[in-house]
Amino acid sequence: MNSARIHSKTTRLLLALLPWLILVVTIGATWFTWDHERQTNRKALRSQFDFSLRETVSRIEQRVQGYEQMLRGVQSLFATTTWNNRAAMHNYVETLQLDANFSGLQAIGVVDWIPAQGKSGHLAAMRNAGFPDYAIEPAGVRDEYAVIVQREPNVGRNRAPPGSDIWLDPVRRLALEKSRDSGMAAISGKVQLKTDTEADAPPGFIMYLPVYEQGQAHDSVQVRRAQLIGWVYAAFHMSDFMAGLYGTQVPGLTLAIFDGTDADGTALLYRTEGSAALAGRTRPTAVKANEYMVVAGHNWTLSLSSQEAFEARYGRGLEWMTAVAGVVFSLLLALLAWLMINGRERALRLAASMTEELRHMAQHDSLTNIPNRALFSDRLKQELARAKRQSGRFAMLFLDLDHFKPINDNFGHDVGDQVLQQVARRIQDGVRAADTVGRIGGDEFVVLLAQLGEGDVILDLAEKLQVVLRQPFLVAGHELVISCCIGVAVYPEDGDDAAALTKGADEAMYRAKEAGRDCIRRCGSSE
Repeated sequence: MNSARIHSKTTRLLLALLPWLILVVTIGATWFTWDHERQTNRKALRSQFDFSLRETVSRIEQRVQGYEQMLRGVQSLFATTTWNNRAAMHNYVETLQLDANFSGLQAIGVVDWIPAQGKSGHLAAMRNAGFPDYAIEPAGVRDEYAVIVQREPNVGRNRAPPGSDIWLDPVRRLALEKSRDSGMAAISGKVQLKTDTEADAPPGFIMYLPVYEQGQAHDSVQVRRAQLIGWVYAAFHMSDFMAGLYGTQVPGLTLAIFDGTDADGTALLYRTEGSAALAGRTRPTAVKANEYMVVAGHNWTLSLSSQEAFEARYGRGLEWMTAVAGVVFSLLLALLAWLMINGRERALRLAASMTEELRHMAQHDSLTNIPNRALFSDRLKQELARAKRQSGRFAMLFLDLDHFKPINDNFGHDVGDQVLQQVARRIQDGVRAADTVGRIGGDEFVVLLAQLGEGDVILDLAEKLQVVLRQPFLVAGHELVISCCIGVAVYPEDGDDAAALTKGADEAMYRAKEAGRDCIRRCGSSE
């Protein structure tokens, strides 16, 4: 009798605690799902941010190289004509059409290198050239002079009188010396252009190229110094230089460029609108990075930061939806458990159904409803164990979509999401029922081809998926065309554990991207 009473009390206590136990377990599962989604969101945001940073650096480098090639043309002019041929210089610059082809450039000029013993001859030559009041500024006797003698195009501020000795400016002098001694282009540090007289003139920089005596060797530093006759240069306002870059800046990013490697206010060369306000915002920046680059022998520091607009555009934003949904489901499950304890079988069935739904949510991608990274990893481990037991084979395919980013940019993320859903369905339809298709983030998918025989041609299966994805997608009245790059790794030839196979397939996919769009590459293969 006492034993039965004790058993009854124990049963009632356990039943009373069951709803709380369910609540704790499901809240824990919700936290795990939320954390996984948060990490995925951060990775996607960081990936897009890093791409934007690399693209910005590349565009700046390309622009600098373009200006250097233009300036080398001016340098070459003096290899075919006499030094200080003002008419030839003027005509050559006119043919460049600076406004159309080199926006951001303030002036192209000539700097004459004058040892002390050549000063009187230089003054006489300049006065005979049409500058009767010509003088070197600032006045004074020095061992050597580096004097601006011509600026083109000869309009506006560039009509300022020649004769400025820039050898006295330590920032300009350092760049002049680097250029002279190396024979290469050299960029100055942050300067105020000589034609800018305002106190608040925008920061600028200057690119110099040396000019040596014609027909003379200049294959050592000593010889180059001895044969130097002057420099040609291009002067820029940093703000105009950045405005002239090809392409558009990704919305929601703030960019600041500093002279040298110290990102302090005195070295600031350029910043986008909103950069100053960013420092005073209360919410911390989600992504921020500094990139150090060398342009024509000079160091610049690029500081890129994200704003809310960028984070909202490229972040998935599903973590809080996951958290809210998980909490609601947890409370409902606890309620259903309480109803079940009160003898309602229907509640029991509903609770089981909702538990399965929660499990499904934790293991599947919320957009495409195919396995996420966690479930795919579990399937990979199971297939790896089976293959080792049975000496079997299987393959992993990493797929990265081509031409997907322009769809989001041009048609919006709703259209992009529908394309991703159709891509997932096409890949699933293109493989066997025993295979697993997963989405690991963004426009990247992964396929596990299970239980392959020795005769199975894996690359043929990959090509089949390529053909499927080349077919046009009809979304919201738009006919869209994409393709994909595929990396392939096969067990056991390309690895005998999950990490090796995953790395092999990922590296093969990146080699496929480097080889061009719509490519397939096998792990360990050069083609």
